[in-house]
Amino acid sequence: MPPIPDTIYFFGTCLVDLMYPQAGVSAMQLIQRAGVKVIFPPAQTCCGQPAWNSGYRDEARSVARAQIALFPKPIPIVIPSGSCAGMMKVHYPELFAGQPDEAQAVDVASRVYELTEFLVDVLHIELQDLGEPVTVAVHTSCSARREMGVADKIESLLGQLSNVQRVEHARKPECCGFGGTFAVKEPEISAAMVLDKVTHIRHAQPDRLISQECGCLLNISGTMEKQGDAIPHQHIAEFLWERTSMASTSLSQRTDRSLSEVEGNTTEGTP
Repeated sequence: MPPIPDTIYFFGTCLVDLMYPQAGVSAMQLIQRAGVKVIFPPAQTCCGQPAWNSGYRDEARSVARAQIALFPKPIPIVIPSGSCAGMMKVHYPELFAGQPDEAQAVDVASRVYELTEFLVDVLHIELQDLGEPVTVAVHTSCSARREMGVADKIESLLGQLSNVQRVEHARKPECCGFGGTFAVKEPEISAAMVLDKVTHIRHAQPDRLISQECGCLLNISGTMEKQGDAIPHQHIAEFLWERTSMASTSLSQRTDRSLSEVEGNTTEGTP
């Protein structure tokens, strides 16, 4: 059982940065509320996965090498995405095999945690649900399920929320069809897969769709919106923070102080 660290690095991912910034903010707030300092290296960009999946190994190494340099301290790297976490933890060692900086890549990979995994297995977070009753459907990404092996962590977190009822939908373990560059290379297959996923989610009649993967949320919600009948959706971090952020005055005050620390780290870069 890993000890609770004093400080962690946070890798925000491209989709959090561009499409779901509140998911990143909420994730950092959850970690800070547990008394852990967050370092957000402002020079971070892409993990290199699009190039890797497309077979461009040299280009992927160039992007990945720039990220590796941002995490010199021997502390955990927390990522709110099973896909990006899988790239860094599983594929960086393969990508840098035989390279001069292989050891550095392996070291970074060994310190990577997907967010829900970190909240459950490292922080042992305890949640008090302050929200109104709601039903949710859960989508776990392929990477979270198969590469990282953390599909059960989101269920564990939601299980602590007394007013949240999870509704199951058929073919829950199946891919939503996004797969990053797969959706571009095989658009017809991708579209058929997400339509199947959307049909089963709608049949379960949830109030909200929850996932730990922004790419999947973007794909599923975009399809629903195109059909004119979207179900509200949220990243698990934003959902958890929304339902627990007013747990006590002391927690709120500590969060305010922690947010100031994040802003300072973002401005100053990695200490």
